[in-house]
Amino acid sequence: MPTISRPLILGSTSRYRHELLSRLRLPFDVVAPDVDETPQPHETPRALACRLALAKAQAVANLHPQAVVIGSDQVADLAGEPLGKPGNHARAVEQLQRMRGQTVVFQTAVAVVCLSTGFTQCELASVEVKFRDLSDAEIQAYLLAEQPYDCAGSAKSEGLGISLLDAIANDDPTALVGLPLIRTCRLLRAAGVQV
Repeated sequence: MPTISRPLILGSTSRYRHELLSRLRLPFDVVAPDVDETPQPHETPRALACRLALAKAQAVANLHPQAVVIGSDQVADLAGEPLGKPGNHARAVEQLQRMRGQTVVFQTAVAVVCLSTGFTQCELASVEVKFRDLSDAEIQAYLLAEQPYDCAGSAKSEGLGISLLDAIANDDPTALVGLPLIRTCRLLRAAGVQV
């Protein structure tokens, strides 16, 4: 696809995704997508992440059909069960207690949509994260210090949350933070955006 100059929009209000996309030094706007993030019955974490990333990009693209729109979503996958953002302290404690000593796969999907050119693609980055066997005291101390209630899986690897982990395995280092930039760049180039 030829390189074109179209507005670029991040269909997300996540400060983490905003910071990551800013690293590419491309001008972009931010528009909040209006999307119901409720999982469907029997939906796998991978399918949920991809569906929501596409839904977010498409919702914003419907409002801005000439723009190239990025949508993204992340779901923590604990043995096939989707874990989203905890939203509060009690749910974050419960999530971390369930994840201690476990390998959790963070499924991070990114979608790029441009209605005027008919471009729609989505890619998924899977990140395997091995949590230490955390004590209840460690969980409480971490949550009180960082309060990651807006993060899938209740931990921020780019912050103090790294201390909760034994290992991270992936091929796109920004995926765990919330926007897989290697895949994002690939999709943007395919959509005609010079990166």
